[in-house]
Amino acid sequence: MNPDIEAIFLDVGNTLRILLEEPEFQAQARKDLMALVGTTETEAEFFDKLESRWKKHRKISKENLIEASEKELWTVHLLPDYPAEKIAPLAGKLTRLWRDHDGRRVPRPDAKETIIELDRRGYKLGIIANTITETEIPDWMESDGVSQYFKTVILSSKVRYRKPDPEIYWMAARDIGVEPARCAYVGDNPVRDVDGTRAAGFGMMILFEEPATLEKEPPTGVHKPDYVIKETRELLDIFPPRK
Repeated sequence: MNPDIEAIFLDVGNTLRILLEEPEFQAQARKDLMALVGTTETEAEFFDKLESRWKKHRKISKENLIEASEKELWTVHLLPDYPAEKIAPLAGKLTRLWRDHDGRRVPRPDAKETIIELDRRGYKLGIIANTITETEIPDWMESDGVSQYFKTVILSSKVRYRKPDPEIYWMAARDIGVEPARCAYVGDNPVRDVDGTRAAGFGMMILFEEPATLEKEPPTGVHKPDYVIKETRELLDIFPPRK
């Protein structure tokens, strides 16, 4: 517990929301994406090509810590063989369908009540997330009725910086009006989220222990979180009411 913490920033993917694989939902997303593009390729050919390009793009993006805009993602990296003037206006819809082809993203059961209580306890709340979409997180916040509790939302797809670049954390701290040392971050990635939080000089780092993330990116042992939690509501044990 750190009584000096004024602001709490949260990740979204695997922290506030989780991914559920739903075959029918995913199949419809693939079908809709192909129809929107107007491809004549088979589904297997089309998605094999996209997956290959996606992996190449993500590798470069993670190395450079730069996020492409939605338009750049589709016109330059994923569908460069289609007319840019056709693809660019569709970029937002394409990104959402590309995300949906992995599954349906839903909030954790205790996320909303925890967000509301942290706000009631006097903390300034914000979001810092690596994401390729510019609309999915704001749309979820609006539909789940939590938009009003977040003072700032910093998305890599909009600001171009990616975690663990400390600039994305500093940007969020400046935007919310709290010095980094009085900020906390909650994320699920034991490498990227922990390293970025430490590099930015945040006062506290809480790691959400998510098996899906740990399987892909196990801890390196370079930096350690201050706390490890398994449920969102555990944040209420860490952050008491502010005086």
